[in-house]
Amino acid sequence: MSFLRNRESRKLLALVSRLRGKDVLHSPLRMRVFYSDHYTIDLPEGHRFPMRKYRMLRETLLERGIVHQHELFDPGVATREDVLLAHTQRYVDGVMTGTLAPIEQRRIGFPWSESLVTRSLATVAGCIASTYAALEDGFSGNLAGGTHHALSDAGEGFCVFNDIAVSTLRMMSEGRIKRAAVIDLDVHQGNGNSEILGGRSDVFIFSMHGAKNYPFRKVPSTLDIDLHDGTGDEEFLSLLEQSLPHILNFDPDIIYYQCGVDPLEHDALGRLSLTFDGLIQRDEMVLSFCKTHGIPVMMALGGGYADPIEHTVNAQCNTYRVAKKVFV
Repeated sequence: MSFLRNRESRKLLALVSRLRGKDVLHSPLRMRVFYSDHYTIDLPEGHRFPMRKYRMLRETLLERGIVHQHELFDPGVATREDVLLAHTQRYVDGVMTGTLAPIEQRRIGFPWSESLVTRSLATVAGCIASTYAALEDGFSGNLAGGTHHALSDAGEGFCVFNDIAVSTLRMMSEGRIKRAAVIDLDVHQGNGNSEILGGRSDVFIFSMHGAKNYPFRKVPSTLDIDLHDGTGDEEFLSLLEQSLPHILNFDPDIIYYQCGVDPLEHDALGRLSLTFDGLIQRDEMVLSFCKTHGIPVMMALGGGYADPIEHTVNAQCNTYRVAKKVFV
């Protein structure tokens, strides 16, 4: 049975929840999380992207008992037809065949390889599979993705194909959802999400990000909040709490939560000052909001570039610990 798929049923239960002052929604009996060995590929010596974090996250989640082996699923790989839902044929075929112009490939940030193509398609498949699972269970996550800088005709910022855009458009084409919302709390603004989906009346994109951080030409979202360098827990959480009602008023059938941990004070690319506890409170606020109002939520991993990278992995583990506490 789908998780409160009927919008009127979700509204009724949310109203009862508020009147009783507690959460009355049933938790799912399972948590399905998606991971592929294809998420990690070899990069040239000295490359600045911390590719090993994906494998480290899976291993650490298992070691700490936050996620169990029976809760991990391989999503396979997306098809060319899938990614064409959000990207131009010229760009998709250029990626698939390795024939993008050198300047386009450098803009992505990774050298072309067959393994990069497979990784990119697996990442999209993880988002699609996790979205199906979220619609059935109320919650699901992908241990990669959140490739929100990928534009319709170009990749950039280590993003090849836009997983959230592809998944949103596929769910809509199949009639599984009518309205979707994106809560993007990665420190970098999701210019690709907004370029592909931002003109649609059936998608609400909320992005809270560093004002002076990448990308330096931001594409307007439905709701953008620009944060000054050094923003800490108190201000961040206050702004987030004030913004979530806009999502509720939009009444989405699903929320894509871009839960990047690069706002962490230890992040090499973040320029914000959130603590581990601040990120935990952030995740509790977003996920409890989704649960209380009966809105299925799919979590995309997003960014994290701490030095040492163990700080990123620990923060991402905390996100899944919160998810299990809220939903299971």
